[in-house]
Amino acid sequence: MLYRLVRPVKRPDSSVPQFVQRIPTDILPLVAGRALSLPLGTETVLVRVTPKMRSIRFSLRTRDPAEVKARQGQVASALERHWTALRNGAPTSLNHRQATALAGNLYRSWADAGADRTLAVQHMPDGSWARVRATPEEEAAGFASAREKLELALESGDPSALQTPLGPLIDRLLRDHGIGSVDDDTRLLLLETFGLALRDAFASRERNAEGDYSPDPKAARFPEFEPPARTNRPADAAPPKTTLSGLVADWWAERKAAGTKLGTFERYRQAVANLSAFLKHDDADRVTVEDVIRFKDHRLASISPRTGKTLSAQTVKSGDLNGLKVIFGWAVANKRLASNPAKDVTLKLGKPQKLRGKGFTDEEASAILRAALDYKPPRGEGALAAAAKRWVPWLCAYSGARLGEMCQLRKRDIRQHGPHWVVTITPDAGTVKTNQAREVVLHPHLIELGFLEFVQKAPAGHLFVKEAADGTIWKSLGSLKSRMALTVRATITDANVAPNHGWRHRFKTIGREAGIDWRVLDAIQGHAPRTEGEGYGEVSIKALADAMAKFPRIDVR
Repeated sequence: MLYRLVRPVKRPDSSVPQFVQRIPTDILPLVAGRALSLPLGTETVLVRVTPKMRSIRFSLRTRDPAEVKARQGQVASALERHWTALRNGAPTSLNHRQATALAGNLYRSWADAGADRTLAVQHMPDGSWARVRATPEEEAAGFASAREKLELALESGDPSALQTPLGPLIDRLLRDHGIGSVDDDTRLLLLETFGLALRDAFASRERNAEGDYSPDPKAARFPEFEPPARTNRPADAAPPKTTLSGLVADWWAERKAAGTKLGTFERYRQAVANLSAFLKHDDADRVTVEDVIRFKDHRLASISPRTGKTLSAQTVKSGDLNGLKVIFGWAVANKRLASNPAKDVTLKLGKPQKLRGKGFTDEEASAILRAALDYKPPRGEGALAAAAKRWVPWLCAYSGARLGEMCQLRKRDIRQHGPHWVVTITPDAGTVKTNQAREVVLHPHLIELGFLEFVQKAPAGHLFVKEAADGTIWKSLGSLKSRMALTVRATITDANVAPNHGWRHRFKTIGREAGIDWRVLDAIQGHAPRTEGEGYGEVSIKALADAMAKFPRIDVR
């Protein structure tokens, strides 16, 4: 078997290399919710795979280059065995010889006398716990007791009673040999053979404790394991279901390579998840046009957990219906479904009333920034969220940036360029709508307020959001954006202005009033040029700094 070896990865904030490997697209829906047991040197690492994880990532726990290389290959090969086992979804049948061979692994791991093993700990006078070696008599008694309990279970004639203690061990060994599942008869056979192997191992350890280290004659009874000749799905078995979650994962694997934004994936994934929860199943072939219509009506009557109000028709149309149309349309184009049940389901929107401008007024801007300047975090609020509520409104006010672009800033995105301090807004930090990095010169007022001191004292990494175990920030970023909106709503209650997007409109308005060149304003905010000619040339750091010098200071006192 060929293993896909990947290089170990070093985090910027740690000198210990990490193992990082992408989960294959076809495995994503199969592995979600599982706990993978992976070897790491002489230890074992348990990795729980969440539905949002896209990579297996954990510390290799060593700096020794030779050991890093060995552990990297060890984990990579173990993962390949896991993937093979999961792809082989049809239950496998094993004969008695194969089951006994697998049980030999369990026997050998326990029959070894293990001179360094201890069976007890002692509570010391200073409050600490210390390992103590059991006496030979205590050790012999312990193994005799364990052996007797196994014999009672085996004599009962019901091997299924051993499922709780032995089931996880059996599953791990099966995955190590590329077997995803076994039929019911094989499961009972494995429980019995594993129980017998463990009984013999305990008997061997009992003899060792009594001073008998002669070779165990039963050790030779375990043959070498020979894999089943066929583990594929029988020809007459039912074809695997086309799942809704599987369609999303496969669509994303294709669109990710084409540059589709992760935010788009998250919206579509959520739309399909909402449909699956409403229908109470994940079978894409069972979804009908009538199901989608009922789902649309259900969503229109649903309450938003963020606002406490019913979802708007725009949210249902652009979020749920559009996401379903795209995913089902892709499935039809790729011969995964016969038809698109969402294709003709529409939702007409009336032209909304415009009761005011989209940007914040001077009074609203001052009120938001004053509240940010005076913000005192409540007990229990994390330092990252508190820092965001203090600085992100000011950053948006002096850049016209999107909320997420400021929330995902990293310490290394703020740097000095000659006499100017520059913020780099880049998709490398998270996501940018245009998928293009841009630079914004810090307004002098931000420097006066102490933003640079805050950045310099901050640890490496993101300033306002926390990375998840898989290295992503999407869950933390989405949560922070929602909390930021609620915080602003406590100050600006007018529902006719967006609680954070209002900064983008205001920045352009104030910039025009200050006489800043419109091409520079577009460059600062990441707006695309209107013609091909306008896209020629670069907006220099000097031009950006000159623009910021013209942008009026916002006085909130």
